[in-house]
Amino acid sequence: MKKTFFGFVYALLSFLCLQAQAQIKNWEEIGTYISKDSVTKGKYTLIFINRDSAFQESGDPIKKRMIDAFFTVYPKEAKRFNKKTARKVTFVIDPAYEGVAAASSGIIRFSPKWMLTQPGDIDVVTHEVFHIVQSYPHRAGPGWLTEGITDYVRYKFGVDNAGANWSLPDYNPKQSYTNSYRITGRFLAWAEKNVNKKIVDELDAALRTKTYTPETWTKLTGKTVDELWQMYAQNPKL
Repeated sequence: MKKTFFGFVYALLSFLCLQAQAQIKNWEEIGTYISKDSVTKGKYTLIFINRDSAFQESGDPIKKRMIDAFFTVYPKEAKRFNKKTARKVTFVIDPAYEGVAAASSGIIRFSPKWMLTQPGDIDVVTHEVFHIVQSYPHRAGPGWLTEGITDYVRYKFGVDNAGANWSLPDYNPKQSYTNSYRITGRFLAWAEKNVNKKIVDELDAALRTKTYTPETWTKLTGKTVDELWQMYAQNPKL
């Protein structure tokens, strides 16, 4: 029951994030801010901008964890999936953003309210920075697959998923691979383990090069995605 509840919460929050992102008229316009820091490690630079007074007062421990998480996971994600990803990423703690977090054009906006009240959810960083690694062209493929790959990456690279009570949900017959996020992420983890150990990398590459079609599944596995889901349903153990 607990996992089901958190699954519902994350699905709802994901929807709200999309709604909130649409409300930001110019994503690349930062506006006035309280503080701005730049950290470079190796070939990657993180610009950390804070626009929220409450975060300025009490957010330093969370800020440090966010920066540490970035430099822990982003190079790993880039090395595996897209070595040409952006070298500079900007985090914005933005009280005007009403979702949890969202990424576009190398900029990730985080809700200060969420980060202050849910400090354990540090792997929101892991999820969002992978959207920058993805850099898929417009209409490269279905949204459920984009977000499924991203939550697969959170499962694989997350620094403290347990701290957010976050995990991939057990299979149940009411699910579909198109449910996106964690449900699709678990299906991909299963397919990687049992069918094709490079399937996630190859799906990611197909989306980035805009060559993905439903037939991509058959090309990579000899099965349609529906046939793979049926196999998964019969033996979903990871």
